[in-house]
Amino acid sequence: MLNNNSKYYNLFFLFFISCLAYAQNTANGRIVDAKTNKEITGVDIFINDNTEPFLKTSLGSFSIKSDSIIYKLKFSKKNYSNETVTITPENAANVFVQLSQEQVSTIDEIVIHNEKTRYKNKKENPAYAIMQEVWKRKRNNGLEKFDTYTYKEYEKIQFDANNLDSAFMSKKIFNKLDFIFDYADSTASGKIGLPIFLNESIYENFGENKPGKKTKRLLVAQKTSGFQDNQVITITAKNLYRDINIYDNTLNYFDIGFPSPVGSNGFSTYDYNLTDTISIHGENAYKIRYQPKRKDVLAFQGYLYIDTDNYAVLGATLKSTQKINVNFINSISTELEYDNPDENTFLPKKFITEIELTPFAKKRTSKSIIAKRSVDYSQYEFNKPLDDKVFTRKQEEYDDKFVDKDDAYWVKARPDSLSKSEQGVYEMLDKLQQTPKFNRIVKIYETLASGYYNAFKGIDIGPIFSIYGKNEVEGDRIRLGARTYFGQNDPWRVQFYTAYGFKDEKVKYGAEARYMFNRVNRFMIGAGTKRDIEQLGVQLTTDDGIMARTFASSTLFARGENASLSSINKTNIFAAIEPWKNFQVRVDGTLQSIKSANPDKFSLMYYRDGDLRKTLNDSHVTLSLIARPGAKFSQTGVDRYEHGTLAPTIILK
Repeated sequence: MLNNNSKYYNLFFLFFISCLAYAQNTANGRIVDAKTNKEITGVDIFINDNTEPFLKTSLGSFSIKSDSIIYKLKFSKKNYSNETVTITPENAANVFVQLSQEQVSTIDEIVIHNEKTRYKNKKENPAYAIMQEVWKRKRNNGLEKFDTYTYKEYEKIQFDANNLDSAFMSKKIFNKLDFIFDYADSTASGKIGLPIFLNESIYENFGENKPGKKTKRLLVAQKTSGFQDNQVITITAKNLYRDINIYDNTLNYFDIGFPSPVGSNGFSTYDYNLTDTISIHGENAYKIRYQPKRKDVLAFQGYLYIDTDNYAVLGATLKSTQKINVNFINSISTELEYDNPDENTFLPKKFITEIELTPFAKKRTSKSIIAKRSVDYSQYEFNKPLDDKVFTRKQEEYDDKFVDKDDAYWVKARPDSLSKSEQGVYEMLDKLQQTPKFNRIVKIYETLASGYYNAFKGIDIGPIFSIYGKNEVEGDRIRLGARTYFGQNDPWRVQFYTAYGFKDEKVKYGAEARYMFNRVNRFMIGAGTKRDIEQLGVQLTTDDGIMARTFASSTLFARGENASLSSINKTNIFAAIEPWKNFQVRVDGTLQSIKSANPDKFSLMYYRDGDLRKTLNDSHVTLSLIARPGAKFSQTGVDRYEHGTLAPTIILK
């Protein structure tokens, strides 16, 4: 028995020794900043006493497997003190490394005067040599380099009423609403700034570059200051902004191109001056001031922060010049912060954009709205297998309750705590919603923005901008319509209208019903009928249902004659599906009879079998393929709101 047991003891001993050897041939762990406790990338790891690094990390975590036994690891990163860790079987699987930043000496402060520094030529300007190196190493978005990636995105949008004063706050419109000014803050100019809107969103982003390119941006949480059911305001806020890449030659704001100070042709627009050398997150950086060469050009002014070793852009500030010529916009400013995991890539870290909207006047002292958007990017992970199901749209993701989260979730999810004024927005809006006067103001705004007036629960009257029209046949025209509306994501909708022309003294009408079976592929069917006056040529581009308004036949303001109109009696049924994102297949079946609505000036008569006929009977089936590459939509119901983008519409009928 003893001999038999000794065999097991020997096997156990060998197993233990093999595990010990394996444990010390591998090491796994995390590297963080000793002060901020945030993960650090770009760290060189040396095994034992080797003078050449075994690897350079691209993430905050690392995993090493060596052919020799690992008894110590040395960690080295520029502007950080080196750290050496002894590796034992106990800590090899979970090595925790904290790197401390070295003290960085800066050059003497340089006083910046308003006048530009004069150089005889570009070669004498040290900033030019630095920018040349930046252009040589023009960076690509790091996400494109990895097979797969995931990251988290926190977005905060806030609107503040700016430049308020005591005279403004004492106006009659604020009777019974004066408590809102308890939440106002004084600005540096002595004026009052009042936060009036706050929206927070959290997105999870997934991407795959190999073998095929796939992306998905999933909204997992959203909180809006009192306007969850009033998404017109939220959509308007989000529609003000575009994502930008500082390395592009042109930066897009409001569909207007501004030359980028980091673009390869930047020296044709900007003057650059090297002003200082500073430390940013432990990295030495050149601080370069730039400003437009000419005052009348649409451009930015601000600072660039360029890494002194690899000439990567660590950060940038962009502020519009005083001569900005964009309607209702007084100023634009943006702050950008990047992380550079290696010498060829950059990852967005933090974007802050602030826009001053001045609807009535563009003076600096005018009442204005400050619209501020900040985005934090975090929790980057690369080259981890992603299931194909991740990129598949799921039914539950379209449920209104999917993004509703409690306060405890938000406290944990926010990268930074809300300021006192930001916290006050939620409290203030809760109080305002209990005030009838405020609800009336919101209702007026929503009516003007959506075109429909909510008469009572489930019924909207409108479109209000189609109530009155005028054309050659009908003269003055009155059109009254209504629709069902229980919420922004209704899966079905019924609409109808009736119209009367005072010149032809005829009643027109139209009705349509639509039902969506699936929010994911947007499979829907619909049917409708109408008898109205139309201009036939418009059908080529707007034949997307019975309720589509024809501007040609009922516009209020028009140039030239509008007499070539037809009287149409039309019935339509359709089915549509979106098998891929932003690609719709639609089939319409149409039966209609057409005759001239103005026989004296416009004739549709034709001969058939020797008889002169006035009415054309037509039946047809239309297959439409509609692609909207790059388009962005809000809402998931039968009707969607499209964000303003430069996305094209490609239609094949």
